Amino acid sequence: MSDRIFGVVGMLLAIGYVFAALAIEESFLSDAVGPKAFPFIIAAILGLSSLVIVLRPDAEPHWPALGRLVEVFASVVVLILYAEMLPVAGFVIATAFAAAYLAWRLGSSPLESVLVGVGTSVGIYVIFHLVLGLSLARGPWGF
Repeated sequence: MSDRIFGVVGMLLAIGYVFAALAIEESFLSDAVGPKAFPFIIAAILGLSSLVIVLRPDAEPHWPALGRLVEVFASVVVLILYAEMLPVAGFVIATAFAAAYLAWRLGSSPLESVLVGVGTSVGIYVIFHLVLGLSLARGPWGF
């Protein structure tokens, strides 16, 4: 039953993508495809995949214990806080904290988690900002 519920939620999300794409105003300077094409493609793939899940569900899954579900929920909260803290703290700091927490929850020791968090954030910053020249969220210290 949970597969069918998941499939129906996916189909509703696909319908939401279609309505959101229809609300996009086209500019007179747009290309031949237009800005609505990508959301329509995503909606079609999501809708078809969800339809397959509804029509051919797997056997009932074994849900994890309550403690594991709480950990998953906590990780989702950390990722939401990460998105909220990016403009405030900047890419390097927000990514270091989020990556450290997720590494810790995946089984690293606290010291290893901090090293992974800092290494991940600095490594991504160096590659994407310094090497490739892409813009990342700046923090209070300018990086």
